[in-house]
Amino acid sequence: MPDLKGTPPDRSSSARPAAPVDTLSPGLSLDRIGQALAAFYDDLIAEGVPEHLASLVRNVRPEPAAPVKSDRMALVVEDDEATRQLAEALLSDTDLGVIGCDNAEAALAIMQEQGGRVALVFADVRLAGPMDGLQLAAAITLLWPTARMVVTSGRRAERPANLPPQAVFIPKPWRPFDLLVEAERATTERQPIVP
Repeated sequence: MPDLKGTPPDRSSSARPAAPVDTLSPGLSLDRIGQALAAFYDDLIAEGVPEHLASLVRNVRPEPAAPVKSDRMALVVEDDEATRQLAEALLSDTDLGVIGCDNAEAALAIMQEQGGRVALVFADVRLAGPMDGLQLAAAITLLWPTARMVVTSGRRAERPANLPPQAVFIPKPWRPFDLLVEAERATTERQPIVP
């Protein structure tokens, strides 16, 4: 049968479609794939995770079997969606419920509504909107002094001078372990109230 241009079709190739190429090793279980991804997790955070990889990591993680053990919450404030979702996924494995937003103004609205339940606020210095993470940290430590405030930044390795003294600073790339330690401290230690 001629094609639309009037030339006969090429009969040198088979009419059958090519078999799909198996890109995974035979017998590689989903658990092994998850273990391999977990082994590279720190490197993914350090390099900035493309959304398709972040989605893959979230899909490999099993949903928590048990309901949240407490009514306490973690608030993740990060303007980079992939980084925010990774932090939320990590914190969802703790005893804390997790909520996220991309700017300080939304975070303050959440704090006004849920402030007494928020045990941990994890915020980037650079945020969408007029307020930055340092201004957010100052407001939260003043208005909700019992919430553990953790600030992160990829632009500075040193603790910012204007960060409130009770706030914790973790430079980027942060390690998942560091965030989980801060979540544990938020649920087990009393936050020091500094005048």
